Amino acid sequence: MVVGAANISRGGGSFLVSYLRRAGGLRPHFPASFPVPIPKAPFNFPSLKATTTTSNKISRVCFCTTSGSVPSTTDTTTVVSDSTSDTEAVISEEDKLKGLGNSLDIRVGQIIKIWRHEEADSLYVEEVDVGEPEPRIICSGLVKYIPLEHLQDKKVVVLANLKPRNMRGVKSSGMLMAASDAAHENVELLVPPEGSIPGDRVWFGSEEEMGSLPDAASPNQIQKKKIWESVQPHLKSDASCVAALGMHLMRTSAGVVETGSLKNANIS
Repeated sequence: MVVGAANISRGGGSFLVSYLRRAGGLRPHFPASFPVPIPKAPFNFPSLKATTTTSNKISRVCFCTTSGSVPSTTDTTTVVSDSTSDTEAVISEEDKLKGLGNSLDIRVGQIIKIWRHEEADSLYVEEVDVGEPEPRIICSGLVKYIPLEHLQDKKVVVLANLKPRNMRGVKSSGMLMAASDAAHENVELLVPPEGSIPGDRVWFGSEEEMGSLPDAASPNQIQKKKIWESVQPHLKSDASCVAALGMHLMRTSAGVVETGSLKNANIS
């Protein structure tokens, strides 16, 4: 057996197969002629490659974000919270502005007498009924904008808690409120709603707020806190000629205050 094994080693592969067959050591389970194709390297599997590519694409769509992280509900909550805070801040500012506006003593008045100022060509002097025992004397720089005859007996809107001012020798105790365009070439007095009477209070807000209005500030408070200076830049008429302070309409118990025809105008 040792010699046979050596001969097998020297005889090569064909002798080895012949020897094993005779010895009973090689019993194939299928015919020796059965074709067994063996693929050549490299091994290419197109379908597997395509599947892998598709899988990668899906992975990129489903799981990748610009920041490299999955969005959380906390981020969404933060955005909503910031938006709510901004809205609340705007509402708070509007409420503060309305509070300042309603500290002004604004009333319906009626001009009962008017004449030209003797010392100032641009001024009228008016006696105005504002619901007090005596009419107020008010000076207005309206000569070049409104003819005198258009003002006699006219109902007006009066800012009544300003400190009195000396206007060329005449003490003026109040101001007639008017609207003007951007160039200040056209000026119109504010018009109280039909049915208003001298002394009616004018306020900013809804009709329902009439019963909860604060007391008007004193002339000293108006001057010291610069309330008029804070309010005036926000007074305008809208596209319907309705006067408003920010989003709050200017009104009396009879309705809203308007300009004659000036839209989106400044009010002072």
